[in-house]
Amino acid sequence: MTTMTLGIRRGLIEQNAILRDRKELSTNIAGLIMYLMLILWIGRNPAGGGVGMTAFMTVGFVAFTVFSAGIMTLPMLIAADREEGALLRLRMLPRGIPVYITGRAVSLTLHIAVHSALMLAIGGAIGGLALPSSLYGWATLIWVLGLGALSVIPLGAMIGAMLPTAKAAAAAVGLPSMLLMIASGVMVPMTMMPAPVQWAAQIFPLYWQGHGLRAAFFASPGGELHGTWELGTAAMVMGAWAVAGMVLAPWLLRRVTGK
Repeated sequence: MTTMTLGIRRGLIEQNAILRDRKELSTNIAGLIMYLMLILWIGRNPAGGGVGMTAFMTVGFVAFTVFSAGIMTLPMLIAADREEGALLRLRMLPRGIPVYITGRAVSLTLHIAVHSALMLAIGGAIGGLALPSSLYGWATLIWVLGLGALSVIPLGAMIGAMLPTAKAAAAAVGLPSMLLMIASGVMVPMTMMPAPVQWAAQIFPLYWQGHGLRAAFFASPGGELHGTWELGTAAMVMGAWAVAGMVLAPWLLRRVTGK
């Protein structure tokens, strides 16, 4: 079988194990409950551009779900596997590391899809979020989610490869990810941020994930930085992160497990 086939099979097995894990399931349910409580507390106050705050935050939470899966969850999983010696054992197998990375990517992609669908359902039922009304909107939603995942999953693999333990990974990525969430305009409109923060946030994929998702759901770009949808730029920035990560992640994982 090919590396991709083996990786997909591994990812499906991992995702099935996660769904059967009560602790993991309760953690995901707790996150959804916290999101529900937040949008009920915020109410439908305006966020600008004719968009309600709950709808704006729902789309932002979906963007952060993609980002956090790659930048926070994946590094901790890889660091834990490295600490336990699993990566070193995989290096001894033919195509072990590429299959491992592919499996983790498949598992996280499925997690992102399920979690995003549940949040969008809650946002539609309670937060006033309207689903895309055209084929163009649905196509935008799908490619932004897919490219957004590709832009952060390899990066998360590199971070996990460089950190010795899961605790070290959590400490290293937790605070920077929270700060980037605040600065990237996924929780509050980017126009409320100082100019230096606006320019810095546009370097990272999280801002463009949120921007692309808002383009899929909202008709007016009135609340965006430049007053227009910049989907071409979003694709280029996320694509650049994705290509760099896919080139460097397998090499780095082989390096750190080659001792």
